Amino acid sequence: MSEKENPRCFFDLSIGDERVGRIVFELFADKCPKTVDNFRALCVGDKGNASKSGKPLHYKGCTFHRIIKGFMVQGGDFTHGDGTGGESIYGEKFEDENLELKHDKSGLLSMANAGKDTNGSQFFITTVPTPHLDGKHVVFGKVIKGWSVVVELENTPVDESKPRKPCVIDDCGELQPGEDDGICVDDGTGDKLPHWPSDSDLDFSKPEEVLAAAEVLKGIGNEQFKAQKYELAKNKYTKTLRYLNHSDSDGETTSSDEEVEKAEKVKKENIQEEKIQSLTISCLLNRAFCQIKLGDHGEAVADCNKVLDVDDKNVKALYRKGQAYMNMKDFDQAMVGFQAAAKLEPNDKSIKNEMARLKKLMEEHRNKEKQIYSKMFGK
Repeated sequence: MSEKENPRCFFDLSIGDERVGRIVFELFADKCPKTVDNFRALCVGDKGNASKSGKPLHYKGCTFHRIIKGFMVQGGDFTHGDGTGGESIYGEKFEDENLELKHDKSGLLSMANAGKDTNGSQFFITTVPTPHLDGKHVVFGKVIKGWSVVVELENTPVDESKPRKPCVIDDCGELQPGEDDGICVDDGTGDKLPHWPSDSDLDFSKPEEVLAAAEVLKGIGNEQFKAQKYELAKNKYTKTLRYLNHSDSDGETTSSDEEVEKAEKVKKENIQEEKIQSLTISCLLNRAFCQIKLGDHGEAVADCNKVLDVDDKNVKALYRKGQAYMNMKDFDQAMVGFQAAAKLEPNDKSIKNEMARLKKLMEEHRNKEKQIYSKMFGK
C-alpha cells in the first residue's frame, strides 16, 4: 500500500495593484500533522470564525506584514495585520509539535511564535538558511512552485521591515491529489506561460525557444494595447522582459572542437542576441507608452532611460521621455527630450506637435507665475 501524499496548498499574491503569481507549498503532514491541519484549514477557510476575535479563520485577504531581505517573509496575522494578532483553529495558541526539522535552506515554511508553545496563524518563509531558529520554530512545509514570487516579496521596498505596498493573499486553498498546480493562470488572453520563468518548462539553454515564446507574449501585449487595456498590456510586456532576462542570465552554451562549427555557433548566437536586444527595446518602449497612459510617468522615464543606455539615439525613447516629463510638469527636461528627438527626426510631425504643446504649456505656466507674483508684490 502506497504512502499518502503530503497535502499541497497555494497562495495567490499581489503587491500593490499588481498580481505577482502563485506560491505552492508542500505541507509535511507526515512530520507535523497538527500544525499542517491548522495551516491547511486556514488556507481553505472551512473552520468558521476565530474564538477570540470572531474573524473568519482564513488567510484570504491577509497580508505579509514583515519582510526582511536575506532572512524571511512573514504573514498570517488575519486579525490585526501587523504581527500582534492571529489565531489558530484550536484556539488562540497551540503547542510546538515537532522541533526536529531544521531551517537549513531557503523556501521552508515555519511557524512564527512569541516563545514556547505560542503557535497561532502566523508563519514565515525562509529566504536563506536560518539555523539560529532551529529548536525554536516548527518547520512544517516548503515551497515547491512559485519561488520567484517569494523572491519578489523579499525584494519589495520596506520601511523598517513593513512593506510600503500591501502584499496581499488574494486567494488561497488546497490542491487535491493530481490537481494542476495552477501556476499557469488563464486570464483570457491566450497566455499559457507561468508568471515566472523559473516555473516554466522552457529550455532556457535554447535562445530560439525562449525568443519564440517571448514573441508570442509580446504579441498578446500588443493586442491588449490595441484594445486600450493598458494595465494588462503593461503586465504582458513586463512578463516578456522577465523571460528575456531569464534567457540572458540563465542560458548555457556548449563549446565545439571544430573551428567551423564554433564560428557558425558564434554567428548564430550573435544573431539571437541581436533579436533579444531588439525585442527587449521594443517591450521597454511599449511598456513606457502604457505607463504614460496609466499616469506612471516616473516609471516611463526609467524604461526610456534603459533603452537610451543601449541606444542613445533612439527617437521613440527620447520622445516618450519628453512626454513623461511634460506630464510631470518638468518642462525643462521635457524640452531636452523633444529637442534631442527633433534633431534626429526633424520632420516628424508628432515631435513637432508635442514641442508646440510644450511651448504653450510653458507660456501658460510663466503667465500664471507672473500673476501670482503681481498679487504678492502689487499694490
